[in-house]
Amino acid sequence: MDAQVSKLLDFLRFASISTDGAYAGDVKQCAEWLARLLKEIGLETQLNATAGHPVVVAKNTHKPGRRTVLIYGHYDVQPVDPLGLWTHPPFEPHIEHEVIFARGATDNKGQIMAHILGVQEALSRGDLPVNLIFLIEGEEECGSTHLERFLSEHREQLRCDIIAVSDTGMVGRGIPTFTYGLRGIAAMEIKISGPAMDLHSGIYGGAVANPITMLARLLATLHDADGRVAVEGFYDGVAPIEEWEKEAWAKVPGGDAELIKLTGVPRLFGEAGYTAREQIWARPTAEINGIGGGYQGLGTKTVLPGEAFAKLTFRLVPDQQPAAVIEKVRKHLAQHVSQAVRMEIKSGHGGEPYLMNPNSPGGLAAQRALKKTFGRDVALIREGGSIPIVQSFKKVLEAETLLLGLALPDCRAHSPNENFPIENFRAGIRLNQALLQELSAF
Repeated sequence: MDAQVSKLLDFLRFASISTDGAYAGDVKQCAEWLARLLKEIGLETQLNATAGHPVVVAKNTHKPGRRTVLIYGHYDVQPVDPLGLWTHPPFEPHIEHEVIFARGATDNKGQIMAHILGVQEALSRGDLPVNLIFLIEGEEECGSTHLERFLSEHREQLRCDIIAVSDTGMVGRGIPTFTYGLRGIAAMEIKISGPAMDLHSGIYGGAVANPITMLARLLATLHDADGRVAVEGFYDGVAPIEEWEKEAWAKVPGGDAELIKLTGVPRLFGEAGYTAREQIWARPTAEINGIGGGYQGLGTKTVLPGEAFAKLTFRLVPDQQPAAVIEKVRKHLAQHVSQAVRMEIKSGHGGEPYLMNPNSPGGLAAQRALKKTFGRDVALIREGGSIPIVQSFKKVLEAETLLLGLALPDCRAHSPNENFPIENFRAGIRLNQALLQELSAF
């Protein structure tokens, strides 16, 4: 094992789960470790407190006349549930067949560490060709709640010509991929309450509404039979897919059969009239991410539960706005909920969709760096995931963001047995250096 891989494994051992307060100490320790590393490789580093988790900022010596490039990443990770599906403990990195398995391996510790070590290599040979800023946060997995304020408060310190992010994916092994669009996100939780306590289902069933049943019926109103979201006005303002995009995406390797194999589903299902790629990359969705209520133990307990809940997210595309979508969904739910129960709705985090011109000077520079690194033509795609802060970069820093992903389709980000191939890690180190060179004169 070489020193670069060893450094990534050290990074992966921190249980930096940002969304769960029980791990706040681990998140802080991870940020402190990262700040020390950036200082050790020769960068001026600051660990900045926020109302949430710390933000790490590091810079080289800035010189007049050079382009300024900001590289963004995050050191926080998703929860590990269900723990029983992991083949090895999620924070004890395991290497098998040249693939690293650990929570955060791909999202985002492996990808941001590749950039850090690329800079370290370049600095060991001399100066960088650009003025560099690393901005690495600890709240991406819970909506980057405090980062936009941080950007506003430190606008001058973070002012840059362009931003680079490796937190997206590749369409296949060895295929360089440039992502020029992301879906946005809007989150909410629903709680349906009925009786003041759990009731005997034999004594009260039939006369008292069951909150789980009412919740199931309510959630079923969100879609029609063809998978289209049935919320009135949901598709207002949705920008159509350009013809050149459809043609480009049709040429991307892989297809429906590969997607079925990757996901393990018996068949694909989605909004009629669109290919699977179009559905994932450029159409909005309504998803139920969690649901619960009532007895969860072994055997039977004849209970009529007092309440039930569901967690929802809506993936958004240009030109949808999170707040407007949440308001439309609230109105829809209020119109369809049974009067025999009470409903509470709590809004969660949100982020706007992002779209750029891949043929802009920065976009073309990124594509040249990708082609140089991987030695083949670049796939141009949008991606179905969300990075809420990217739109904030555009609004606050007025800079374009380049998305150069290193994650493979089977990386299992957000799932048990998340993984990152060592070859992609090494490619990311090379990509960093090629990218900074290209961006020095774009």
